[in-house]
Amino acid sequence: MKGLLGKKLGMTNVFDDKGNSISVTVIEAGPCPITAIKTKERDGYEALQVAFGEKPERVTNKPLKGHFAKAGVKPSALLGEFDGYEIGSYKLGDVISVDKVFVVGDKVSVTGTSKGKGFQGVVKRHHFGGGPVTHGESDRTRAPGSVGSSSYPSRTFKGLRMAGRMGGKRSTMKNLKVVRLIPDSNLILVEGSIPGPTNGFVQIWK
Repeated sequence: MKGLLGKKLGMTNVFDDKGNSISVTVIEAGPCPITAIKTKERDGYEALQVAFGEKPERVTNKPLKGHFAKAGVKPSALLGEFDGYEIGSYKLGDVISVDKVFVVGDKVSVTGTSKGKGFQGVVKRHHFGGGPVTHGESDRTRAPGSVGSSSYPSRTFKGLRMAGRMGGKRSTMKNLKVVRLIPDSNLILVEGSIPGPTNGFVQIWK
């Protein structure tokens, strides 16, 4: 699947040809220089490894410095692999831009790390309805209720929905429509929302 690395810039509204307002997410996708070319002979599969985002050289370890130097690329904050490219048409250091991968109307999937919400209760984390608010119930409004029987099975099952850490996990939104491309600014506008906070790194692929 062809794709690129990028950064979520935020959400806005645009208008289509019929004057309808569409909510879109603006993503800075690329340009992504090629840092490695995976081949079947050497690696067992074919793919392009690309980089995105600036990273200070002083916080880049020596193995990665050598890896980037071999490709003639400055140290980057993010690396990712994508297959679907004709690897014979590329060489180390080549830059892949957004208009070389996507066109308006494409359906894409976007993967990112969802916003971390910290420790949350069951009402916010799992959309529980909570307990009654009358008949003397003063402290059970947002409680989870019973989590296990008394006599049998006398234990709490694994995977039971309870309070805990919410968000901060890898998440994917699928079948998002590409509404607009702005190649001069390396921007792609996709319909709807995507995982992660503003300035969060994402992967976009067809």
